[in-house]
Parts: sequence; structure tokens; C-alpha cells
Amino acid sequence: MPTTDPIAIARGLLRCPSVTPEEGGALTYLQDVLSKAGFTVHRTTFAEPGTAPIDNLYARIGTAKPNLVFAGHTDVVPPGDAKAWRHPPFAGAVADGVLYGRGAVDMKGDIACFVAAALDYLAANGGAPKRGSLSLLITGDEESVAVNGTVKLLQWAAARGETFDHCILGEPSSQQVLGDTIKAGRRGSLNGTLIVRGRQGHVAYPDRADNPIRGLVTLIAALQAPLDQGSEHFDPSNLEFTSVDVGNPTVNLIPAEARGRFNIRYNDRHSQASLKALIEHRAQTAAAGRIRYAFEWPPSNADVFFTAPGPFTDLAMAAIAEVTGRQAKISTVGGTSDARFIKDYCPVLEFGLVGRTMHAVDECAPIADLIALTAIYRAIIETYFG
Repeated sequence: MPTTDPIAIARGLLRCPSVTPEEGGALTYLQDVLSKAGFTVHRTTFAEPGTAPIDNLYARIGTAKPNLVFAGHTDVVPPGDAKAWRHPPFAGAVADGVLYGRGAVDMKGDIACFVAAALDYLAANGGAPKRGSLSLLITGDEESVAVNGTVKLLQWAAARGETFDHCILGEPSSQQVLGDTIKAGRRGSLNGTLIVRGRQGHVAYPDRADNPIRGLVTLIAALQAPLDQGSEHFDPSNLEFTSVDVGNPTVNLIPAEARGRFNIRYNDRHSQASLKALIEHRAQTAAAGRIRYAFEWPPSNADVFFTAPGPFTDLAMAAIAEVTGRQAKISTVGGTSDARFIKDYCPVLEFGLVGRTMHAVDECAPIADLIALTAIYRAIIETYFG
């Protein structure tokens, strides 16, 4: 049982209604806890045209290397209909051994566990790491467009001369039980829009028109063929069309244009450039000179990455096994996370609670899991600096 109570810290965070982009008091709460423990805490706000200003936090104790950093986010998705919840979503209620609240899993609970583990470690070692430094990078916009949070906080820290040696990102990586999965990478994500142009006309005179929907269907079929068979560390890449739009309210009018939006989750067999080239080649072949089409490719900041196994991965997996008795599976499944930014600065692993209830009504985490996760984080810190 940790001497610093992670449940109390988690409840304090859950009571802050920090729905993106609102800070909601969550970072202020963390600042108070960390400052009292001896961390030097910085608050930074970033903004750019068309986006909301975002409050972020960077805290560090120690000045030497190595610098072990914990990363996370205090912003949460909206709770939806609060009346549908068993307990109010921002009350931090505990019932029958379970902590309820928006962010309990994703990821205020994980932050609370790391903070409790860090405070326990510091208390046992005279208030400072045995060697090196402990840091926290906490953002407020991971659940939104992610442009004024971790990516800029990392740039700000680098400009100050801060360097990071290894990172634990507290995303809820566990699948069925705590400690069954640790994430060492993520597939990339690339959005696109396929535009097929035809000629508008009356449905009674199809010979005078060119229906772009026919061409769109042909190209969709070609593009959705398998992209690869997977790689050593990743599942096969996957392209999914998510919407088809013609903007046509009239039933007897052949439209002039049809659009299909799609997303590709891709593995390390591709780069964004090679993937675009593959998709455009498939479209060209399927069009066979008969379909007029074009692609729009909005910018993407979600490249594929993988943290190769090594001493840091071994250390984390040993800590998980020590506390849970489980051999964690190394995984790369799931959506994007802020690890896509962190990997440019240091090796990063994602490990946290079971993610089954994240973003759901009655999001919750068992008290036993929060206690165990604190013990795992403490073991990682202890071994890292030991």
C-alpha cells in the first residue's frame, strides 16, 4: 500500500471539470501537489489562430541526467448526459471498491498513480532522486486537435535546454486486466478525401450526364483492397471510408461531384509519402482514363513509430511482473496518442489502467488497480534510479 494515497489525488483531479479546452482546475491542483513535494513547476499557455488557448504543465525535480519523464493529459471528453451516470461524472465518487468519474481511466487515474509513486519515492530518498531527475509533461488538449499541448510543450522544453532520456505515457494500455499489455508503438494515421467529378443532368437523360457516383464506387472498391500483410510489430494497414457525400437534395438530378472521406491506419511498411503514392496509383489504374478524380490530403502529425525492445522495456515489464505476476504483451494497436510527439525526443512506452470504460458513461477504475498501478510506477522509478 503506497504511503501517498493515489485515490485522494485521483478524486481531486476528477472533481475538476476539465473538458477540453478548459483547464477546470486540474493543472492548478497538480501544481499545488507537486510544488509542495519540491518540484519546480512551470505553467505554459499556447495558442494559434483558429484554436483555443491551452494550459499546460511541466514539472521537474533534480537537475542531472538521466531524466525520466511521465507524460499525460488532464483534459477529458464531455460526459454526455450526466443523468445517465450512476454517480455524477465530476464527483470522484467511490462505491463498492470502484472509483467513478470522467477521466478515471483516461487518464487522471494514471496521473494520480504516477504522482503518488513519485512522491513515495522522493519521501524514501530524502526528497530527491538518488541520481538524475524526475519530470512530468501534462497537457490539456490531447482529446482535441492536439496542436497547443504536448507538441508545443516539448518544443518549449527543448528551447530551455531540457532533455529527456525515457518516457512513460500513462495512457490506459491494459486490455483485459492490469498489466496484460504495454504499448511500444502506434500505427500512423492519414486522412484523405477522394473527389470524383462528373456532369450534372436529368436522371431521365443519363446519356447527357456523367454520374460521378458510379466512378466513386469503382474507386472505393479499388482503394479498400488490402494494403499489406502486416509487419513484425504491427497489424496490417487498413483503409476505411467514413463518409460519402454528394450534396444532392433532389432525387431526379444526377450530381456533378461526389466525395468520399477516408482514414488509413498504417504500419511501418509505409511512410506518408509512399502511402499517398500507392493510393494514387491504385486510383489511376482503376480509373483507366474514364473517371475524373482528385485527392485532397490534409496535413497529418501522426506518423507510425516503434520503440525497439531494450533495457527500458525490460525494466518496465519486470516491474509489471513483480506487482501483477503477469508477462505484459508488447502491442502497437489502437488509435493515436501523444507518444507520436514524444518519440522524437526520447524512447517512449505507454502503460496504464484497463481502458474498457474510457469515454463511456460510468467511466471507472477499480481501487485495487489504482493501488497496483502506483506500485508498478514506483518499481519503475526505483529501478530506473537504483
